[in-house]
Amino acid sequence: MTQTENLPGDKTLLLVDDDKPFLTRLGRAMEARGFAVRMADTVAEGIAEVKKLAPGYAVVDLRLADGNGLDVIEALHTARPDARVVVLTGYGNIATAVTAVKLGAIDYLAKPADADAVYGALISDDKDHRQALPENPMSADRVRWEHIQRVFELCNRNVSETARRLNMHRRTLQRILAKRAPK
Repeated sequence: MTQTENLPGDKTLLLVDDDKPFLTRLGRAMEARGFAVRMADTVAEGIAEVKKLAPGYAVVDLRLADGNGLDVIEALHTARPDARVVVLTGYGNIATAVTAVKLGAIDYLAKPADADAVYGALISDDKDHRQALPENPMSADRVRWEHIQRVFELCNRNVSETARRLNMHRRTLQRILAKRAPK
């Protein structure tokens, strides 16, 4: 049995990522696995592709040049609730993962992810699949950072409102948001 025979139903795939070399490589790899691939490198292009013809599958980066990939996921879920969406990002955190899943994503992969991992996530029907528990739990700084990210997402990424809810100065919050997540 070839990989193309494993694909159920509609084999259209939308890839949305602003890293052009990665987008091209992933597109070729997914075509080799039997998908009919369309690509976009901005939120606006991604939403336009969804409006043209909502794909059966999508791989969407969260941070794009013109906005947040969650907007593409939301548009796709509205147009086609049965679409299988995988979120791909180099800036992973619990808050955005939860938001992506609430909007209809089936998996959340951190960059760099190879084509096999993306393909596996797209076609996986294993609902009982669970990641192994990490050997090292999160540090207190990381837990604090995750909480701030969660509140930030709950406030629709509004810095002023998030600062008010966290009882924190807005500029302090902006500095925290601009930094990488602690380990």
